[in-house]
Amino acid sequence: MTWSEMQPLLTQGTFDTLYMVLWSALVTVVGGLPLGVLLVLTDKGGLLQNTAVNKVIGVIVNIGRSLPFIILLIALIPFTTWVVGTFIGPTAMIVPLAVGAIPFFARLVETAIREVDHGLVEAVQSMGGSIPTIVRKVLLPQALPSLVSGVTTTLIVLIGYSAMAGAVGGEGLGSKAVTYGFQRFDNQFMLITVALLVVLVSVIQLIGDLAVRLLARRGRTA
Repeated sequence: MTWSEMQPLLTQGTFDTLYMVLWSALVTVVGGLPLGVLLVLTDKGGLLQNTAVNKVIGVIVNIGRSLPFIILLIALIPFTTWVVGTFIGPTAMIVPLAVGAIPFFARLVETAIREVDHGLVEAVQSMGGSIPTIVRKVLLPQALPSLVSGVTTTLIVLIGYSAMAGAVGGEGLGSKAVTYGFQRFDNQFMLITVALLVVLVSVIQLIGDLAVRLLARRGRTA
């Protein structure tokens, strides 16, 4: 395959990959952030201590994290079809990508919030701060560098998931690598798609690391 034949395929594959990853990351943050916060708040000694709720959320998160993505992808076909109207294509893949990543991100959120100095929480409580105020004014701002690092890690995981999704009806670079690289024994095309995935991961990691450093520096000077 010549470069002029490869270029439109690689361009479309890159666009589809970014489309799936960015939209699923947005859904993941919206769904995973409150779950992670609740895991901390409802834990023993938490502001909303509730063992039953904490156990239920913990079990759901653990089950979601333990399922291999390829199995989850297939198991969610009826749900994906119900939500989107189809289980094929980049838009359809957003559903299983988000469902697979939400439990992963929720645990990262939990870890980040547990690192916040409890003395700050007690100080706001002593001034009459409500739980929503503590979450918005203390927990999330103080954990922001770690949360951004968690988002970066989640984006990289989603790129890997999107490559797997390409093998079962999704689009993106993974689909192009399987269809035009593996099935047609085109090693050059396969290597180029792998290189593009590596570049995407490297750029996201670079941006994420830069954001974390800037936030950490701002926190020290505040």
